[in-house]
Amino acid sequence: MNLDLVEVAPEADPPVCRILDYKKFLYEKRKKEKEAKKKQHTVTLKELRFRPHTDDHDYNFKIKHAKEFLTEGNKVKATVQFRGRDIIYSDKGRELLERFAGDLKELGKVESRPTLEGKRMSLIIAPAK
Repeated sequence: MNLDLVEVAPEADPPVCRILDYKKFLYEKRKKEKEAKKKQHTVTLKELRFRPHTDDHDYNFKIKHAKEFLTEGNKVKATVQFRGRDIIYSDKGRELLERFAGDLKELGKVESRPTLEGKRMSLIIAPAK
């Protein structure tokens, strides 16, 4: 009959076997995996960069982009970059990131608080379910 004995569930007790066409079985298995892969959504991390003296217009523009990213289901990483003597304004950078998190609290939750790493201070916001 051109059929094969295929072990379907080897971890079951007792193991489960079927008599079927093995090539057709592999084809259908690959097809199911491909469909499952299409339906899943990978979460990507989008980064927005600020400076300690970012103007209101630029801030609002970046907030708009962050809202788009969060509604698409992506995480947002906001980074304040300090150059040269800007590091003395680290409190201003922290205030900027806190304001950023406050403006986006209805769309996402803060995953990591503002942390200073070298000359960069960053904050990560994950989308709300």
